[in-house]
Amino acid sequence: MTTDPRHRRLLANRYQLIDLVGSGAMGHVYRAEDKVLGGVTVAVKFLSQALLNSKMRERFEREAQISAQLGEKGINIIRVRDYGVDERDIPFYVMEFLQGDSLSEIIKYQPLPLSRFLKITRQICFGLECAHKGIIYQGEVCPIVHRDIKPSNILVSQDSALGELVKILDFGIAKLIQSNESQTQSFMGTLAYCSPEQMEGKELDNRSDIYSLGIMMYEMLTGEMPIFPENSSFGGWYEAHHYAKPQPISPNFTIPSTLEALIMKCLEKLPSNRFQSVSELIQALDKVEPIRQNSPPVISEVPPILGRGKTTSRSSVSSTKDLCLQKSWPDDKPQQKIVFPNLIKASEGTFTSLWVMLDRQDIQNRLSSIRYNQFLFMPNPHPTILWITVLYNRQHGPRWLPCYLDLKTPAGQKLARLLADTGNYWLLFFAIENPQRCQQVMRSTIAPNQCKMLQEWADTSQVLQAGKPQIAKNILKQELEKLKPRIVGKLEGMRTAHATDVSGL
Repeated sequence: MTTDPRHRRLLANRYQLIDLVGSGAMGHVYRAEDKVLGGVTVAVKFLSQALLNSKMRERFEREAQISAQLGEKGINIIRVRDYGVDERDIPFYVMEFLQGDSLSEIIKYQPLPLSRFLKITRQICFGLECAHKGIIYQGEVCPIVHRDIKPSNILVSQDSALGELVKILDFGIAKLIQSNESQTQSFMGTLAYCSPEQMEGKELDNRSDIYSLGIMMYEMLTGEMPIFPENSSFGGWYEAHHYAKPQPISPNFTIPSTLEALIMKCLEKLPSNRFQSVSELIQALDKVEPIRQNSPPVISEVPPILGRGKTTSRSSVSSTKDLCLQKSWPDDKPQQKIVFPNLIKASEGTFTSLWVMLDRQDIQNRLSSIRYNQFLFMPNPHPTILWITVLYNRQHGPRWLPCYLDLKTPAGQKLARLLADTGNYWLLFFAIENPQRCQQVMRSTIAPNQCKMLQEWADTSQVLQAGKPQIAKNILKQELEKLKPRIVGKLEGMRTAHATDVSGL
């Protein structure tokens, strides 16, 4: 029997605590279920009882406030959803529950290959860039310096759309830089990753985090530390960070010279000699990355499941594409910027498509884009699916291609079930200037869990009452407007991608 007094507790009449998943200097983290949201898994962090004083309470609450704001601005920072105090007057906050490995565990036995290093490092940089730009606190924009960037504070998990998603954790000792506040303070941080100015208790800015990131990047690539103290005391590390020259990366590691120079610049003793911003560092990283292939991989909602569904031969895909390119814009559709679903019959069978009319130049602008799709279901007052497709690239932003499926009609039922069965659809682009022939064709995949939901929605709708379809459409349209910033934020996090296919959020 467990001796944990919090085991299976119902917190705030909402969060059912399940088990303890982590402990640290600041507190304890539990896996829990949000009963209000139907049992969604969350993480609940309690402030340690040994730290129940006014100063630590204030710091704990501020950590929740910082993480809550930053988590809404960037996908690479842990997202906080709620804050409160339990019946014993112990503060807690609720955050997203992420299953994954800390970076310290990942690099424990071997360093990262270059391609994975670049992907993970870029996401860490995106999170830091978001923090350094700051949050609104007490009426002013306050940049955030994390002050404890290290591998154990970086979580790598499998994300539904991005594949491998990186999150920065633990803003417990983060510093708000306020214009009316003196920054001089006693030392806080982890000795091995601290900047020289941090060890002196000086005023800190974003360049201190860049130094810590430099230490971590070196370790990610080599499994070793760039500097070594004579002993592990504060004084030993103080001397090392201030005076020890970073060791060159061994030629046994195949590291581009530009990347080694980048890391060494992060490790400069004087802040003025480092990169002056994470944005500047990202630009340097982009120049290091190996040349991408012309046909990037497809990223799905979940990792591929072996043996799922039907396979499509390359020749079949090619013939279907040729068939699509022969299509003309229907006479019964207006020649304007619209989107509508359609079924196309081919020798291989019937398949689902979206027909899109845009300006010719807009079509050309979208050829190198992240393709994103998601489906929303409104059971009442009328069973309706909002089918969302987005084409996104950094230069031209998002192009939204929404359409609706009425599940009380035979056409809507057939479209939904065919999408669920095939797990893909085709996008046909027609130019307003010349609608006589399809200009471009793209194929988009649907993740397995989305296919399953489409099938379930089609089945459920058969026993639901029909109502007013326009009301359902209006509600779904409002939901899409709420989702748009989050979708764009996630796609912006993939801004270095090209023609990538993404499903779900």
